[in-house]
Amino acid sequence: MPHVIIDPDSLSLTERFALIRSPLRTRARYPEGCVTLADDEEIARAGADPERHLHPAVVYGPSASSEGQRIYYLVRWLG
Repeated sequence: MPHVIIDPDSLSLTERFALIRSPLRTRARYPEGCVTLADDEEIARAGADPERHLHPAVVYGPSASSEGQRIYYLVRWLG
């Protein structure tokens, strides 16, 4: 995972619970279309479905990438 600089004064960038849709869990950042935000850790964990490649995680973002996409950085996997 790359070192992500956290901006404590940001009003839009924050750590959030989420489900990430991805067949592999090796990436450090994920496009917004692969990330479904969850209200809390329990909801993220409950939505996990390895057969559908849905994995609970804590992410940071959204941030604009150099390619013009909105992305989330992986902070840690929850399971």
